[in-house]
Amino acid sequence: MRTHLFLFGGGPPFTPNLRTRFATLTNGGPVAILYVPRTGKDWTNYSSIYTKPLEEDGISSFVHLPLSDAPTDEQLSQLQQCQGIIISGGETELYQQYLVATPIGDIIQSRFADGVPVAGFSAGALVSPERCVIPEIDQRDNQRLRLPGLALLKDAVICIHYETWGEAAHLMQSFTEESTDRAFGLADESGIYLRDQYLVETEGTDPVVLSRSPVR
Repeated sequence: MRTHLFLFGGGPPFTPNLRTRFATLTNGGPVAILYVPRTGKDWTNYSSIYTKPLEEDGISSFVHLPLSDAPTDEQLSQLQQCQGIIISGGETELYQQYLVATPIGDIIQSRFADGVPVAGFSAGALVSPERCVIPEIDQRDNQRLRLPGLALLKDAVICIHYETWGEAAHLMQSFTEESTDRAFGLADESGIYLRDQYLVETEGTDPVVLSRSPVR
């Protein structure tokens, strides 16, 4: 089964072409939107930045899944039935805590392997590789962290907000320390699509790609 991974350097919305490609792969949904609740932020209003554009591409069913240390059986069942998965942005450490080596993460990995498209925005992109490397600017104690990731993206590291955060040095350091074959620096309002781990489409600002072999 082919795998489909969409990674974005900033927050939503989808870039137009990648949104349509993602929507087509979901066969009409339902699509799960995973997020870490934020104090003082109304998720219902915010989520429309995901849902309204996708509705234009024919998706009418969405599952809003707040992440925590204790997902319910109902939430796990809903995620298991979804035909598309979106991992939102926020505090990367919390996404890593709630998604990696957890029942939610296990389902994401299983659905992804079954061909369900997964899209990660900002923190959602950062947690997608085998290794989640969090830069100082994205960490509450200003410490660079190297943590296990979801392993949806193999043999690669990701940097987000590449231009906004000035991530050139961090990208090179991560590429060197993790000894991966590839590294991607993703700018805000830009995204990449990888099918079967191969980079097949980009949209927005071109990604910075470091590679030890021909770019793929």
